[in-house]
Amino acid sequence: MLRQARGAALALVIVSLAAGAAAADRVRGPVTNLPLPRYVSLKASEGNVRRGPSLTHRIDWVYVRRDMPLEVTAEFGHWRRVRDRDGAGGWVHYSLLSGVRTVLIEEDMIPLYARPAEGSQMMAKLGLGVVARLGACVQTWCEVEAGGQRGWTRKAALWGVAADELRD
Repeated sequence: MLRQARGAALALVIVSLAAGAAAADRVRGPVTNLPLPRYVSLKASEGNVRRGPSLTHRIDWVYVRRDMPLEVTAEFGHWRRVRDRDGAGGWVHYSLLSGVRTVLIEEDMIPLYARPAEGSQMMAKLGLGVVARLGACVQTWCEVEAGGQRGWTRKAALWGVAADELRD
């Protein structure tokens, strides 16, 4: 009987450790405690991208597209390491970034539907490279808004949202 109790206690500990390990697999930023990687957008119309996390580091280039989606991959003080759709990146001051979610349209003339189903009414089409505001997302569809048009499109046609991401 004592062996059974020890076995049950050991099983409970193993299950608890496994659950804790799954939660620990979600990497959190050391500054914000937000998930890494995560998507944000460029708040400013211009943003310097630096080689390192300080004003003394050289500027490699300048992002010049307001609302452009970026992926935060690291944090250091007031700096966030970001990458864009092309994989290019560097360090950007946090004040230039916004939590407002946007996506980049990766296919030309993708249809926007009234509901998340291809058989529903087509509301508009969006061209390649358009930046759209991200709304709700279900398994394979996301609601987006651009140029005064709102509708649902396939998640696979967007950059700036994870394939398994769900949003209300």
